[in-house]
Amino acid sequence: MALTQRMVEILKAIVDEFVATAEPVGSKTLVDKYDLPYSSATIRNDMATLESMGYLEKPHTSAGRIPSNKGYQYYCEHLLRKDMDEEVKYALSSIFDRKSSNLEDAIKESCRVVSEMTKLASGMLGPDAKMQKLEHIKMFQIDPKTAVCVFISDTGYTENRTFNFQEQVSMEDIETCTDILNERLRGTPIYELPDKLESIKPLLNQSVQRFEMLYNAFAGAFIKFATETLYFDGTSNMMYQPEYADIEKLKELTRFFDDSKLFRSLVDYKTNNENDVVAITPRGTELVWKDDLAIVTSEIRISDNPDENARLMVVGPRRMEYNRVVNLLDFISKEIEDMFN
Repeated sequence: MALTQRMVEILKAIVDEFVATAEPVGSKTLVDKYDLPYSSATIRNDMATLESMGYLEKPHTSAGRIPSNKGYQYYCEHLLRKDMDEEVKYALSSIFDRKSSNLEDAIKESCRVVSEMTKLASGMLGPDAKMQKLEHIKMFQIDPKTAVCVFISDTGYTENRTFNFQEQVSMEDIETCTDILNERLRGTPIYELPDKLESIKPLLNQSVQRFEMLYNAFAGAFIKFATETLYFDGTSNMMYQPEYADIEKLKELTRFFDDSKLFRSLVDYKTNNENDVVAITPRGTELVWKDDLAIVTSEIRISDNPDENARLMVVGPRRMEYNRVVNLLDFISKEIEDMFN
């Protein structure tokens, strides 16, 4: 059964009201606040039909209704508006320095901005390590016991690691080690780096004085580079959402933030659990609902191969301002693509 125009109006009003108040919505509210030209009885009948069709849910403690994941799905696929404020566009555009050094820094800055504007968690899901190769390693010595290492992939994705050594390491050792790694590891798939490093261990032992400390630092960094392609900003915002007042729900949520493989499997709708609800907006933004959690992702296209692209995302309760979130992600993704393409 297809939704009538009246049902669509009622569903949209319920989503908008519930997003704004976090309270179940009754027919009287729709009549009084949204000026719907229908009687309360007619609205109640349509609400009951929408509930039977799976678009609405009725909490046990209230006579009102709230949107279901299926209801949010319909809303995001058919009812979103493209209406970002011009002042917001200008403010966002001015944030991005066209001379930004790398893609990762631009996306992380975007995450900070999005989490501040939405009061939700925002994040970056980097390209799958299986689709990337090491392009170059740079290392900068901060002091005799500290250095910063930058790993750059062939897709332009970067990872920064700070090495804190127990003893002093000379600049000569750092340069020698970096030169050997660049010569022997360039072009190696990211996920093969730990094993490839092990194979050149004897060469490093012969050439580098502080061999053990540098080897252990790179071994740990390569393992993380191959597995950690997930970054979040504003996760503390989730503590202030009424949906996560339950400490057990909050604990469950932190598991997603800490596990990149788990999160990647969750947002990859091609292999997603059949019980999860997925939507794709007309502009290509993807949304996944799992229980009470909503994830909105916008692909940042830096390659013709989708597996080499990064994703900017917002994570929050399913009761979020989808219109605002989707417009923000769409706009920022386009800005980043323009910067690096």
